[in-house]
Amino acid sequence: MNKVREYILGYGVDLLTKNEGLDYISKKIINNEGAQVVTINPEMIEMGDKNQELGEILKNADLVIPDGFGIKLALKIRGIQQEQVPGIEFSRELINICAENDYPVAFIGAKEEVINKAVENISKQTPNLKVVYKRNGYFNNEDEVVDSVIAANPKVLLVALGVPRQEFFINKIKSKKNDIILIGVGGSFDVWSGFTQRAPENWQKMGLEWLYRTIKQPERFKRIFPTLPMFLLKVIMETTQLKRIAN
Repeated sequence: MNKVREYILGYGVDLLTKNEGLDYISKKIINNEGAQVVTINPEMIEMGDKNQELGEILKNADLVIPDGFGIKLALKIRGIQQEQVPGIEFSRELINICAENDYPVAFIGAKEEVINKAVENISKQTPNLKVVYKRNGYFNNEDEVVDSVIAANPKVLLVALGVPRQEFFINKIKSKKNDIILIGVGGSFDVWSGFTQRAPENWQKMGLEWLYRTIKQPERFKRIFPTLPMFLLKVIMETTQLKRIAN
């Protein structure tokens, strides 16, 4: 698959379907190649603008899937019809692929009871899954954890430490071992454990999962606003400027 990448405010976004993204990663695994997968959204781009190290990590990722609804809107402003690819669904289907092919998987992040229940639930749903390492996200000895992950030799590592910590952690592993598929999964462990519920399917189909989560967790409001409207305003301004240059 030849990826097509569009740039929004300097950050790449790969234009693909969920299955195309999974196919791309599957081929990486078969070829014994590593890859960093970023499930990008407007909040991450804002953080990347404020933190140069994070910004560079996001820009240099091997695969950037259009996770956030704001990214879908930004691409639409550019005249690009792109389906939203929820990171939680992408990651879960990647786990299924690992189980089908006996690829070892590692999990890092969340509270002890959350990661234990998440791995337990996933293992019941995919009995052939080979889990070679799991660790909660409460640790200070980062180098020791990195070394332990590398020693476990997983093909895929899912990291739920929240942005930007998970990106920094992933980058540290990537610098030491370049044949692991590394993906930051945010709050996915909370959902897989059953401690948190995803939005109803009709909300998901309308692209309003972010709104549902905000209603259920009002503290998220200040994270989304004014980030989302300001992000879209910047995209409109950038798009207008690009059109002027093109003309």
